[in-house]
Amino acid sequence: MTRPTIIMAAPNGARKVKTDHPAVPVTIAETIATAKECHAAGASILHAHVRDDDGKHLLDAGRYGQLLDGLRQEVPEMLVQITTEAVGIYTPEQQADLVFALKPDFVSVGFREMIGDNGEAARALAKQFYHQSLTEQINVQHILYDLDDLQRFRVAMADGILPAARPHLLLVLGRYSGNFQSDPAEMKPFIADGLTDMASWSICAFGHREFDVMTDAIASGGHCRVGFENNLYLKDGSLAPNNAALIRQLAETCQPATREETLALFAL
Repeated sequence: MTRPTIIMAAPNGARKVKTDHPAVPVTIAETIATAKECHAAGASILHAHVRDDDGKHLLDAGRYGQLLDGLRQEVPEMLVQITTEAVGIYTPEQQADLVFALKPDFVSVGFREMIGDNGEAARALAKQFYHQSLTEQINVQHILYDLDDLQRFRVAMADGILPAARPHLLLVLGRYSGNFQSDPAEMKPFIADGLTDMASWSICAFGHREFDVMTDAIASGGHCRVGFENNLYLKDGSLAPNNAALIRQLAETCQPATREETLALFAL
């Protein structure tokens, strides 16, 4: 395949810990070391989570600032996306406060989390957040979990809650499968719904079929988020020794986007 494909490394997420796999990075130092390995394996951008001193999910501008400073020093060519994942802890207001306190280049935002109950106050907050992000040149990746999310996203675009800029979406497969196992067939309804006409998009997939989903997504014009956040296993079913091994096996099947190509593909 000759089309540049963004490979985003997602090495830890909000929930994985050392008992899930000893190579899950939890500390800032471990995350930086993992980022260097993943970048060398073909990832152009890191999807970054930070944890508190007990290893629990945290949205904190100070701790994110430490991570970003360390990444700029140790792996300056790698782009970084922070998360606003709520994990049932943080409100949309707190998520927005983190983003505008930190002003990252890239951020992933769960659309259903930011739009909340879809009431008037929630819609007003979401509109302010999305438009201010565009004004401040913060690249938002919108996370969608199902076709209902996609339909609500389309309505929000039509209503002006989302700015009139081509969005970049992240489709999450397998989250609601019952056993957290994705299937490439889950992607087909999104494609049939005209997703490729309205947005650029990436995919992430829970479970051992992550690689199959990624290769199908690439063939359909999508990009990839890969790592221990969603899957611990290589395509042959064996336990991956580390995040970089998952990146490497995918990079061998496509043309990994460079930093410059990733910036162009994510362009606001």
